[in-house]
Amino acid sequence: MSRKPDTTPTPGRVSLSTWGDPLFKGITFVFAAGVLALLVAMFAVLWHESAPSRAAFGLGFLTDASWNPVTERFGALTAIAGTLISTLIALLVAVPISVGIALFLSELAPARLRTPFGVGIELLAAIPSIVYGMWGLFVLAPILSNLVQPALANSLGFLPLFSGPQMGIGMLTAGLVLALMITPFIASVTRDVFRMVPPQLKESAYGMGATTWEVVRDIMIPYGRKGIYGAVFLGMGRALGETMAVTFVIGNSHRLSASLFAPGNSIASTLANEFTEADGDLYLSSLVELGLVLFLITFLILGFAQLYLKRMSAPGGRS
Repeated sequence: MSRKPDTTPTPGRVSLSTWGDPLFKGITFVFAAGVLALLVAMFAVLWHESAPSRAAFGLGFLTDASWNPVTERFGALTAIAGTLISTLIALLVAVPISVGIALFLSELAPARLRTPFGVGIELLAAIPSIVYGMWGLFVLAPILSNLVQPALANSLGFLPLFSGPQMGIGMLTAGLVLALMITPFIASVTRDVFRMVPPQLKESAYGMGATTWEVVRDIMIPYGRKGIYGAVFLGMGRALGETMAVTFVIGNSHRLSASLFAPGNSIASTLANEFTEADGDLYLSSLVELGLVLFLITFLILGFAQLYLKRMSAPGGRS
């Protein structure tokens, strides 16, 4: 007859159950603290290296639209405006398309189509950004120049947004390319959110005579609203810092214009175009300060998003 092994801890010997959990907790804490330390280190380096620019221009750097390396006069307003406007265009285009894709894949698509369509959408997220930029320059820009921009100018040309030269590259093109890039992220997360809606809720609504549209409008979207917002903020974070795709199609012009057809620039495209060519401490420091501004814009927007989502989850918060 076999005997069970004696698992009684002996004096002087520490069992795995005694130190295993504290060790695991300590390791995970180091991982989390390392990310925060890296974030702080990045901010510290950007702050230190941008000191000459901050000393020369102060807060006026944020409101000055000039950018002239010859006279060493630098301002971030044009790049900030380009970043925010292109991101806003991308969200206005991508969010409704992404929600529609998610609804189709989770609720309306035949079972045999859900997997190939879902995989195809997710594969779009794996395409390198430079490929999106090349496609935007060689395919999308000519279509916009020859078809879309003339049509918009003829119908809405009385608005400053749709006036000006129709070159195919500019703020509108950059926003559309960004929309294509962030759609897979928003659609994939939103689809998973819709799949988490309890089937009992939908079946109860159908049993009471609700149509598919009413179930989507009154059950699925309200139930998954927080997750949808989270998906939108995820896509927005990607759009704010996108570099190569925007650089190909935005026009890279340091000029403010009310027209979406006109070329412009973003913070990321300015850094990509000029960082390696910057000569002089003030020029380089100004580019670093642009990076600091982008860091703070992204941090503040996504921080606000997290606070908003937390407020929605709190008791009594809006659902």
